[in-house]
Amino acid sequence: MLQLENLKKSYREPDGGILPVLDVPNFAVVEGEQMVLLGRSGCGKTTLLHVIAGLSRADTGLIKLDGYDISGLSEAGRDRYRAAKLGYVFQTFNLLAGFSALENVQLGMTFARGKYQVARAKELLDRVGLSDRAHHKPNALSVGQQQRVAVARALANQPRLLLADEPTANVDPANQQNTIDLIRQTCSDEKIALILVTHATEVSDQFDRVDRLEEINQVGVTSH
Repeated sequence: MLQLENLKKSYREPDGGILPVLDVPNFAVVEGEQMVLLGRSGCGKTTLLHVIAGLSRADTGLIKLDGYDISGLSEAGRDRYRAAKLGYVFQTFNLLAGFSALENVQLGMTFARGKYQVARAKELLDRVGLSDRAHHKPNALSVGQQQRVAVARALANQPRLLLADEPTANVDPANQQNTIDLIRQTCSDEKIALILVTHATEVSDQFDRVDRLEEINQVGVTSH
């Protein structure tokens, strides 16, 4: 359901030079598959997720989702397609400080459909164990609770593919396994494909499919 072909991405450095970051000849994920992209800092893991999600545009190459090439869409087209098909769990959560937990989850549906369903948002907060914190703003939630709100928001639009960027990086050790279990179980229940990025082998060891980005990315590890 996801296919990348000859994907390349580079950045322009302050001195005018070009820094290659990604050169991925081929990468695919099948419907409902759960897999890990493993790699150390600087190998392009987050950049690859951003390109898949349309948050950053590749220099060249194809990105096909359900057989439809999204790499050539306009920015507005990518926004609509991303909202309808993809969920994204950011490493830094990116919750809106002025919104309650419930309102943050509802935003996922607003972007996808132009409307929200309170019942769906409440169901997800209940699933992540935060039904009693629905009206609390992020500054009144623990880090682990904020992460669970971020997971619920990413799942609000019932995506076909969930991208999770180091979802345990900013969570205390006591909640790390709970976060992984929550993401994987929800994806299994709703038949959502999962690409989880991590540098932690204790996380990747739990998955049947683990791709090392340094091996599929022809650029190799960069210093950035």
